[in-house]
Amino acid sequence: MDSLKSWVSEHKLSSIGAVWASGIVASLAYNRARSPYKPSVRLIHARLHAQAFTLAVLSGAAAMHYYEGSRARARTREAGEDVAQNTLG
Repeated sequence: MDSLKSWVSEHKLSSIGAVWASGIVASLAYNRARSPYKPSVRLIHARLHAQAFTLAVLSGAAAMHYYEGSRARARTREAGEDVAQNTLG
């Protein structure tokens, strides 16, 4: 899991593009058999679904980035307090 997380953090734009492309493909595949619409309408719907999926992934990534940042700041603060207590004590 850590290797996947590090790869995603190093290749952010590639990851977002892959999510968007997989959303398009998945939506087209799902709607191909179930939708009576013309292919142009199916393509528009697939694009909308992929954009919604990408926004959800980006929101999750932003939340994770915020959560990791707040945890790192808390650890830094705790480490600073421990050093201060050791030097005073």
